[in-house]
Amino acid sequence: MLSGHQWSWGTDWLSTGWGSGLRLDHLSGLFLTLIGIVEVPVALIFASWARMTRALRRRSLATFHASTVAVLITIVLARDVFTFVLGWEGLTLLFYLLAGYPRHRPGRARASLMTVGISKVGGAALLMGLLLLVATNHATGWQQLGGTSGFTRHGLPYLLLIVAFAAKVGLAPLHVWMPEGYAAAPGPARALMSGVATLVGFYGLWRTAQVLGRPPLWLIVIILVMSGITALLGIAHTTIQQDLRRLISYSSVENAGLIVTGYGVGLTGIFVGAPMITAVGMLAATLQMITHAVAKSALFGATATFELRAGTTWLDHLRGLGRRMPVSGAVFGIGAVTLAGLPPTAGFVSEWFLLEALLQQFRVDSLILRLALAVAGALLALTAGFATVAFVRIIGLVILGADPDQPTAERRDTGVSGRIGLILLGGSCLALSAAAPWVIHYLARGLTEIVPSMITDHAVSTGWVLGPVFRDFSVLSPTWLWIELPTAAVLTAFVAWLLSGRTLAHVRRVPAWRSATDGRTTPMRYTPFGYANPTRRVLASVLLTRSSVQALENIPEQAGTDIDPRAHEHPTPRLGYRVDVVELFDRYGYQPLLKLLDRVAHTVTRVQSGRLDAYLGYMLGALIILISIAVLR
Repeated sequence: MLSGHQWSWGTDWLSTGWGSGLRLDHLSGLFLTLIGIVEVPVALIFASWARMTRALRRRSLATFHASTVAVLITIVLARDVFTFVLGWEGLTLLFYLLAGYPRHRPGRARASLMTVGISKVGGAALLMGLLLLVATNHATGWQQLGGTSGFTRHGLPYLLLIVAFAAKVGLAPLHVWMPEGYAAAPGPARALMSGVATLVGFYGLWRTAQVLGRPPLWLIVIILVMSGITALLGIAHTTIQQDLRRLISYSSVENAGLIVTGYGVGLTGIFVGAPMITAVGMLAATLQMITHAVAKSALFGATATFELRAGTTWLDHLRGLGRRMPVSGAVFGIGAVTLAGLPPTAGFVSEWFLLEALLQQFRVDSLILRLALAVAGALLALTAGFATVAFVRIIGLVILGADPDQPTAERRDTGVSGRIGLILLGGSCLALSAAAPWVIHYLARGLTEIVPSMITDHAVSTGWVLGPVFRDFSVLSPTWLWIELPTAAVLTAFVAWLLSGRTLAHVRRVPAWRSATDGRTTPMRYTPFGYANPTRRVLASVLLTRSSVQALENIPEQAGTDIDPRAHEHPTPRLGYRVDVVELFDRYGYQPLLKLLDRVAHTVTRVQSGRLDAYLGYMLGALIILISIAVLR
């Protein structure tokens, strides 16, 4: 697919260039390969989960899964806008069904309606943008839609397509469906939606850049600023979530911001006519996208196993569960470390490339673009710091946390196929880093439709050393890190063992020290809420944190010999400390809009009198208005 051979199939209507069909080129081949690589282990996890929950008896879920994969392939291979829109609307329907499955569970209706609502907003933007391009170019094939200029023929369609694909990948303010939709989906279906299906949203962004070419300046600024805000908003909510499903879902929002920031750097290179800036931006975005797909699938796959065994995804009830489920726990830890951007994982390589791409702002002449890149870089640097806090929190609780109340006999791991799928995903998080030079060569072929591969190949120099396309700027060798870090760890451990008189392996267990106490074992321990409280306060302006003390319930004090029995006739109020955070765009964007639409709907219903003469009058009035407009023109 990436060797230079292309394939096309379809029909033309009356040889006018209007037709439908499928086409495989470098870019679609790259995304088709990525979908296949991630989907295979996700399908194995899905099969194991379905067998353990006996969901195979409900064939509708298997049908949804298979249909989703088929629709994804159709979207990536579509050579014309009709086939693309057909696949896109099919994916919207499948997301609606997955988010609402099973229908009788609480919250499924709200999640599915929110998912389909935002998806339809994106679908409307997609349809309008493509219709403008089709009307301008008098053709329906992707390859015939470019080469135009002007706001209505180029700028507006560009904006509409970006909005359409941003709704699918979760860019603010169109991200509000993700925490609801992903959390409501059953088991590994979350991995299918987040890790696999979201790839077609990024494919749409990449294809838009390839087809429409040079974007307007104002559009690049909007993309860079909004992607930085999305990343910070996503990681802020990730850090404070108490439910593991919603935590990983908000992490998807953060990853969308990171990926689209790299995409914005690529568009900057296209705008200023600098192919090397385009190459480093698109390469950083693609690496980040692959990292997100693999690591997020690993996290959601492991979470499905945790939920199956513990019966909940509430963090306080998952303490130490990862240690009792070796495969799921290990893969969960690898995925968390990867998304935290720590070496030697693929997340470290992709984030390094992204930050290096943003540092190329001094090569851009436009002051506005420099400022936009600087703002995005500052927001991403802050995001990277909080990402470490967020994922250290869940590693400490889910894997390293003490859970003496849970019997170990019930903590069986997933089935054989599920373990194979998890190992493939966890191994990919590590292998992508070790094989980074070869991965970049592969991606360079896939990005040929946007930037020549010989330019992208400059990111790899001799000796497995990487650089941000521009030579002599900075270097990194993740392959050598895989050799040096284990070697240094082994040597350090060996020297420490020798210097300690060979007593290093001896273990001495003592009670834990707690705030100058003698270490007695007590129920006092860090909670997910307590660990996240400093972050909640630091990011109070982003999360709009609101604290209050209120009475939870009225209960009498325990009876005692030194208490007047009549005191129990007057119960003592029990106080609780409550902290609420606000979804910024939902509270001040969508809720006022929904209230306005509700008022409009109630007003419009008044004209539905049910009288035939009234409806005829409406039609006559509309006809008079149309005739008047035609005459005036």
